[in-house]
Amino acid sequence: MTEALNIKFENGVRFLTQHLPSSDESSRKPILFHDIRVGVYLYDHGYSEDVVLAGLLHDTIEWSGATEKMLRDQFGNNVLKLVLASTKDDSIEDKDKKTTELIQRCVKNGQDALIVKAADILDSFKWYSSQDNAEQLEYCTRNANAIFKYKPDEFNDTIFDKLATWIPK
Repeated sequence: MTEALNIKFENGVRFLTQHLPSSDESSRKPILFHDIRVGVYLYDHGYSEDVVLAGLLHDTIEWSGATEKMLRDQFGNNVLKLVLASTKDDSIEDKDKKTTELIQRCVKNGQDALIVKAADILDSFKWYSSQDNAEQLEYCTRNANAIFKYKPDEFNDTIFDKLATWIPK
């Protein structure tokens, strides 16, 4: 990848450390490390600059005091669009409806948005499996199943194949 992306990635990490709350033993997962793993996964697999940065920053609106304006000003409109696409709408109380709305919004925003969400769920599957957290694994499975239910056939990327291997048979 380019030196420019490396500098932008580092700036993204600095942004996260300024705005995300600290994780502790009561946290579902260490959020900063999760966000970095998602960004690094996308970076290591050669995704575009905007996809990598959106993967890194995907939790900022949901879990921090960072605003849409802050993200737009620092990382651009497309990164903001991808982050917003993968941000849960907590005003929806029913968990199945919330998942459906989230995944359909990603699909509406294009393959890149669904790739960011798939990378998020893939990392969550790995983390919650290592913690033997059945409740959160069910959440991951619900999201992955929704991805495959709503993903258009033309959204053809290897990340979806990798995600499919984590769905319980």
